[in-house]
This record gives sequence, structure tokens and C-alpha cells, in this order.
Amino acid sequence: MSEFTPESFAQRVLQLGLADARQIDAARSELGSGEITTEDLIRSLHRHGLLTTLQLDKIMRGDSHGYFFGDYKILYLIGAGTFARVYRAAKGAEGEVFALKVLRKRFRDEVAQLDQFLREGRMGLRLRHPNIVSIYDVNADVRNPFMVMEFVEGQTLRELVQIRGKLEPKIALKLIGDVAAGLAYAATLGISHRDMKMSNVLVSTEGRAKLVDFGLAALADRNNPDQLADCPNARAIDYATLERGTGVRKDDPRSDIYFAGCMLYNMLSGVSPLTETRDRVARLNVTRLQTITPIHQVLPDIPAPVAHVVAKAIEFDPEKRIQSAELLQAEVRKALERLEAGDYRRVSADGEQETPAVEEVAPSSEGEGRTVMLVESKIELQDAIRDQLKKRGYRVLVISDPRRAIARFDPIEDPPADCVVFSAHELGNAALEAFNQFATDEHTADIPAILLVDDKQQHIIGRAEMDNHRRMLRMPLKVRELRVMLKTLLANRPNRDLV
Repeated sequence: MSEFTPESFAQRVLQLGLADARQIDAARSELGSGEITTEDLIRSLHRHGLLTTLQLDKIMRGDSHGYFFGDYKILYLIGAGTFARVYRAAKGAEGEVFALKVLRKRFRDEVAQLDQFLREGRMGLRLRHPNIVSIYDVNADVRNPFMVMEFVEGQTLRELVQIRGKLEPKIALKLIGDVAAGLAYAATLGISHRDMKMSNVLVSTEGRAKLVDFGLAALADRNNPDQLADCPNARAIDYATLERGTGVRKDDPRSDIYFAGCMLYNMLSGVSPLTETRDRVARLNVTRLQTITPIHQVLPDIPAPVAHVVAKAIEFDPEKRIQSAELLQAEVRKALERLEAGDYRRVSADGEQETPAVEEVAPSSEGEGRTVMLVESKIELQDAIRDQLKKRGYRVLVISDPRRAIARFDPIEDPPADCVVFSAHELGNAALEAFNQFATDEHTADIPAILLVDDKQQHIIGRAEMDNHRRMLRMPLKVRELRVMLKTLLANRPNRDLV
């Protein structure tokens, strides 16, 4: 600090407007009437909140600018990206705190980058939601462009996961539910995010997730339905790869769902589902987005309701993916409700979405000693049927893949179920083929089976092999009808628990 005396340093702070004479005098008086050093004065200014480390570094470098942006005094650097820096700033005598996002100097002469920055700010002015960081003002001066934002005390989601390693399922679901809420609100204005990643979610000290940085956001261009995703910015490569690979146009809202699902995967497992690389060619390879290791293989103990949300969100086929942020919210709520109810079913080791454990017998005796295997991929229908049959005393084994269901019936071992219900409503021809194979395989030919079909599935209805112990029920299903049919089919079969 030899270049500054206490007097010259105090004068510099005064000239820069970082503190007034009264404040500086108060800081100096604290040190007493004896001789003081510049370091003593600096420490006192720090204690009084009149000088920050960032400001000190700039003073020592001899910087004469960059201490204020408009009426906002810069305090600390809190984030830095390729295109902009984000500072903690204070305004007015009360020192109200804001976040200032400032475009880096080298991009201020680039029209495309400046336009994108200002466009993000203008778009952000429209967004007011508890799960989106608010933008309050935009300074469009090309010599000094910045935006004034809500300051969130907390950390990024990326930092949170780096510290904790991975998050508990309920916490991860709560945070991704907040993210979905913000996306759903933006969608009502025709806005998608286009840059969903862990560092673009802030988690407040109260545990609320807030979306930030709609820099690549775009208003849905419904006038160009045939437009496929292009890649004007390096940060958009993953979105471009996904949308080109699945044949959808740019700004498909389901793209945000895919990458939100990747964030949920990362929160739960502590690792990214996508191979991390900076190589542009590698990132444009669609295989990178198609070959994600199923989360249950990374986390064998993950509850099935949680694994279901992850799998549906990162489904590569956009038609099978969760279709909107609003529906993602609904899926998250259902999963949380199941966890609260104690539903910690696991995903089977072979990779099928399945409840491997047989349910306990309920007090009702209607199905006592009977086990029903339900072959159904839709978790909502799985739960509805399972819960209703359980109330009547049935044990229920749920499997989502018809082939796995067939494989469970070993010719040597006792059959795992007294009746099998194949649902073609979601599984289509796969359920039909398994139902018919069940009739032709010698060791299963005598076991009762039921096929659930929709009236629109005439191609399935006409090909189903039926007989006295092989029946069909039409969807939408009434559980009472299923119970009556089960009672009929099982009436003359021995009860293994009573033998």
C-alpha cells in the first residue's frame, strides 16, 4: 500500500464516491488519535461496510471507472460467464441490494450480442413469478449496458450439488417442481428458457429455486412451423442437437422439459446424465442424448415414483416425453405424494419399471391368498388398480414390460401369480403378443389372463386368443368389473395359501 498514505487513500475513496467525508471521518476516529497506517484505515473502512474487496482491488489497480452503474454502487462480483458478469450492488442511502448483470466490454461493439443481451432484459421485464429471478430495469446505453435484477441470497443449484454430492429425493423433487412452476408461467407468455442447466437455477437460503438467465429464450415462432433448430450460439448446441435429432422445430417447449429432467437426474445422482465435453462436434452428436444410463442403474435404491419422473422427462422421443412444464409439475406432485405416503418401491435390477415386492395382504378377504400380476406401463393406472385390489386382499405384482412378465413364469417353478392382467391400452401390440403367448406356452396355458383394451384398438381385439379362462375388458376400466371377473376366473382354482 506504499503508493497510498492514509490521507491520500481516504481522498481517493471520497473522489470515487464510495463514501462521504462524514463516513470516512467516523472510520478514522475509531482508530484513535495516534499514528495510523493505510492498512489500518482500509480495515476500518471494511468494518464499517464502506469498502469491499472488489473496490479495493480496483483502487489498487488505478481504475477510475466501474465502481457505479447508474445509481447502483458495485459491491462484489457474484458470477461471471462468457458474455456477462453479475455483481451485488447497492442503491441509495438505505443500501437496498440488487444484482446487476453487465455485458462484458468486448461484446458491446458486437451488434448480435448486444441485441441478445437487451432482448433478454426486455423479456425479463415481463416475467414476474416467485420461481423466476425478476428483472426490474434495463439500461440500453450501448456504452454501458446493464440490467437490474432481484438479488437472491443463496447459491446456484450447481454449487449446491457440488457441496452436498447429491440431494435427497424429496428435496430434488421440490426444487425441480419450483423450476417447472417457473417454466409453466413463462409458457403462458409464449416464452421458453432455451438454456436449462444447473448454473441457471438459484436456490435461496429458504430453499426456493428460481430460474435465471433467459438469454437464449425465444418467443414461440408459430409462423414458421417447419423451422428446425439452428445453432446461432454455442450455448444452444445441446438444444439444436436434441431438436434436429427428434425432428421438431426450434423452441419446442418439450426441449426445456428434457434438460430439466437432466437437472433432476444430476441432483439425485450427483453426476450429469450427459457426457461432459466442450468439443462442438461431440456435442452435435445426437447419440450423446440418446444413450443416457438409466438412473436406477446409477442409484439402485431410487424410489420408483422418482425414477418414473426422471425417465419420462428425459425420454428422447418427444411424443413419449412429459409434454409441458405444467404436466411436469403434476408428475412431481404425484411423486411427492407417493413418497409422503411411504411409497418407496424400487426399480428392478433388470431395468424394468416394476414393483418387485409383493404387496402385503389387506384386511378384506375377497382376494385372500391370491396374487394378481398387472402388466401396465402407466404408473397412474398401476397405482389405481393396485390400490383397489389391495383393499380387497389381493397381493399385486406390477410389471411394465410384457416380455418380463412372461419370463417370470418358469416351467419348473410355481407360477408367481394366479392371474395376469395385460393392459394393451398403453402397451398395444406388445401386450397382445404376450397375452396370446400366455395361451400357447404349455406351462401358462391354464393360468387365467385378462386383456384390457380400448374400443379403438380393433386390430388388437380381433387378434386376441380368447377362451373360458381368457377374457377381455374394455377401457376405461371400472375396477368393480375387474374384481367380478377375477372372482369368476379364480373360483374353481385352488388357493395356494390354503393348500
